[in-house]
Amino acid sequence: MAKHWIATAWGTPDEWEFREYEPSAAGPGEVTIRVLAAGVNPADAKHVAAPRAGTELPVAIGYEISGVVTAVGPDTAIGSGPVEVGDEILAFRVRGGYASELTIPAEKAFHKPKTLSHPEAANLLLAGTTATQMLAVTGAETGETILLHGASGAVGVSVLQQAALRGIRVIGTASRARFDEVRRFGGEPVEYGDGLAERVREIAEGSIAAALDAVGTDEAVDVSLELVADRTRIVTIAAAARAQTDGFEWIVGSQPESALFRDEVRAGLIDLAARGLLVVPMARTYPLVEAPEALRFLAEGHPGGKIALTP
Repeated sequence: MAKHWIATAWGTPDEWEFREYEPSAAGPGEVTIRVLAAGVNPADAKHVAAPRAGTELPVAIGYEISGVVTAVGPDTAIGSGPVEVGDEILAFRVRGGYASELTIPAEKAFHKPKTLSHPEAANLLLAGTTATQMLAVTGAETGETILLHGASGAVGVSVLQQAALRGIRVIGTASRARFDEVRRFGGEPVEYGDGLAERVREIAEGSIAAALDAVGTDEAVDVSLELVADRTRIVTIAAAARAQTDGFEWIVGSQPESALFRDEVRAGLIDLAARGLLVVPMARTYPLVEAPEALRFLAEGHPGGKIALTP
C-alpha cells in the first residue's frame, strides 16, 4: 500500500498526517510513478497554513517529484515524448508529491536527465521556472547589470546560472558566509544590511538595469526602488503587499499567466540540466516519513541548498 502526506486541517506540518492510500490507476493521459524523491519547497507548507480560496481539505502535499514509471495509461505520452514502464522521469506542478507512489497527468512528466540525481531532479523546476520568469518579467538582457536579492537561495542560484548563460551581470545580496556560493555561480556578492544601496553602487560602477527580489524584506524593496528608476523592471516573489502599494511587479505560480509561462519553459530548463549547464545544489535529504522535520529545517532559513524527501 502506498503512503502519502496530507493536510486534514489548516496549520503547520506538525499537524499533517502520513496515511496509507491507493493511487488511482493510470488512465488515458496519465502515468503512475514510484516516487524516489520529492522536492521540498516553502510553498508546500505555506499553501496549507491557512484557508485558501478554491482549496478544500484534505490537501495532498508536494509539487515536485522524480521517480520511475510503473504504469502508463492507454495511448499516453509524457511532456518529453513516448514513455515506457521503467523510464526515469521528473514532474512539476503535481499534486501530492510527498508520496511513495503517485498517478499524475502525463504532460507534467519529462524524462530525467542522467546528469541529475533523483533528489536534484525533484528540485529543478519550481525554482528554475520561477527564476526564468523573474528574468523575463524584468526584461534582463545581455550586457546589463542587475541586482538580485537572495542570491544564495534556491531561486537565486538558478537566476545566477541562467543570467550567466545569457551574459547578464548579477550583483547578488547574501550573508558573508554565502559569498563563495554566489561567486561559484557567476554572481558578484554584496552583504545585505545598512548601507546596502551604496555598496551596490560601488560594485556596479554604473546603472542597475533591473532588480529581482527573492527575499521580500523592506530593505530589498527599498533598495530596489532607490536603484532602479523603471518600476516595471523590478519584480518580487515575496513582497506582494509592497508590489501593490509601490507599483512594481509581483509574480506567483498560481497566477494563470505565470502557470502558462512556467509550463512553457520546463523543457528548456531540463535541456540545460542535461547538458550540465544548470545544476541543483543540495543541502540534505530526509526520509519521506520525516517530512515535517524537513520543513522545520527549511523554515530555519539558509539551508545551503535544496532538500528532498526519499523513500
